[in-house]
Amino acid sequence: MKPRNSITDVPGIEAGHAQDDIALTGCTAVLCRRGATAGVDVRGGAPGTRETDLLDPVNLVEKVHAVMLAGGSAYGLDAASGAMRYLEEHKIGFNTGAARVPIVPSAILYDLGIGRADVRPTAEMGYAACLNASKEAVAEGNAGAGTGASVGKIFGQRQAMKSGLGSASISIGRGIVVGALVAVNAFGDVVDPETGAIVAGARSAKVGPLQFGAQNYFADTLQLMKTLPGRTVLNFATKANTVIGVVAVNAALTKAEATKVAQMAQDGIGRTIRPAHTMLDGDAIFALATGGKRADVSTVGAYAAEALSRAIVRAVRMSAPAGGLPGLYQAR
Repeated sequence: MKPRNSITDVPGIEAGHAQDDIALTGCTAVLCRRGATAGVDVRGGAPGTRETDLLDPVNLVEKVHAVMLAGGSAYGLDAASGAMRYLEEHKIGFNTGAARVPIVPSAILYDLGIGRADVRPTAEMGYAACLNASKEAVAEGNAGAGTGASVGKIFGQRQAMKSGLGSASISIGRGIVVGALVAVNAFGDVVDPETGAIVAGARSAKVGPLQFGAQNYFADTLQLMKTLPGRTVLNFATKANTVIGVVAVNAALTKAEATKVAQMAQDGIGRTIRPAHTMLDGDAIFALATGGKRADVSTVGAYAAEALSRAIVRAVRMSAPAGGLPGLYQAR
């Protein structure tokens, strides 16, 4: 099959979205029907997760059957219940003897400040995302968990930019593919890792939302943070930001190795988001190993970081304006 630069290029991985384009919220299911060894790395000061303790290498369960990413803040964790129902109906889950229990770790992002705050991903939406899951290239931009995502929020939503969901894949030889899928809702700015230039982020008050490309269009969050005005607005900055995502590989890894891959993949956030992993963010990255190939864990982790950085840039480049925020998809 021809590579499509999507996490679904990884054998054993399917992905699907469900969303409300009016309320600007949604969820994304990443399915691994035959199970995948999983790890997770959670950074930043404001995470929202479910079933992450189970992924600690010292704990019992080895494989998960899906990962759910959702908007809606803590309310969005309910979307994982819909994935559990879908998997149970398909007789997929951890065999406890009395029943099969699907294992569905989840992470959420805060999108209540855009669209409607009283509409959030539900179990029904999570179920729908599983119904929509396939091996096709996953939709990017204003889709799934990225429907209400934004970046550059040191001044709050009024000077932020629309972000969304992105995906990427990299072949590392011998039939091994590393893929990434990420919903980008960061406090900071997104930068091009090759040039260091800001791609999307906090907009200067000196220019209008439609003047993309104008001189001083971006406020530059990192530089602003060391100024008196920046230190002042930080006291009031929203604490509702995060980058949540999944990296996957068709290799046989242990839980400890999958955890190391998740840790290394976080470097992709550090390369593309400035600043990253702040107390105002709740970044969480899951790693899935679907088995089948032997691979060096350091190599997989290095390319997981590269795939994640590419997916982050795509998340902003593919996002259209929404909720009163400008998006790069129209600007280009």
